[in-house]
Amino acid sequence: MNQDSSRPVDAPAHRSSPVNVVTLCTGNVARSVMLGYMLTTIAHATDEAWHVRTAGTHVTEGSAMSSRTRDALVKIEGLGDHRYGAHRSHQLSEADAEWADVILCAEVDNVNYVRANLAPHAYKAVQLAQFVRYAPLEVGIDAQVRAAHSHEPSADFNVADPAGGDQAIYDACARQLWELAHAFALIVNNEGVD
Repeated sequence: MNQDSSRPVDAPAHRSSPVNVVTLCTGNVARSVMLGYMLTTIAHATDEAWHVRTAGTHVTEGSAMSSRTRDALVKIEGLGDHRYGAHRSHQLSEADAEWADVILCAEVDNVNYVRANLAPHAYKAVQLAQFVRYAPLEVGIDAQVRAAHSHEPSADFNVADPAGGDQAIYDACARQLWELAHAFALIVNNEGVD
């Protein structure tokens, strides 16, 4: 994943500076990893200037993604080829939060972690599904994040953690994230979601 350190300012859609996205889950071995690869794929396919990092809130630093995560990713048609074995888990840091324009969280607990531990950057942390539901069109990413963040996090918007589940649970999680990733792209590009 790209580790660029530039920090863009709020701008309208299709801005020339990159959008820095951190995807966040608990262990950084399933949901945030899946979403990171998905957003990277969409960015490359659509020539979007997105830089994506993945992280977790409670990480065993340097762990590989789970085999079920990898197998779920391989099943997503259109995801392309990636070096899935290269991923190593990473604990969300102050530097990540500073770098990010948006921290897309898998669940309420991830948002709350950012609020409690990285308070100056809490306004950037939103649940992915909540962003998709509440981010307005016709404004830049910073305004979209602020609008989504203005709503309290809700378990209704959680992407369930597949940990401990069988392959079918991981596959369902990957399909849900793939749909949300495409919706995120449409919203950020001000195209809307039907």
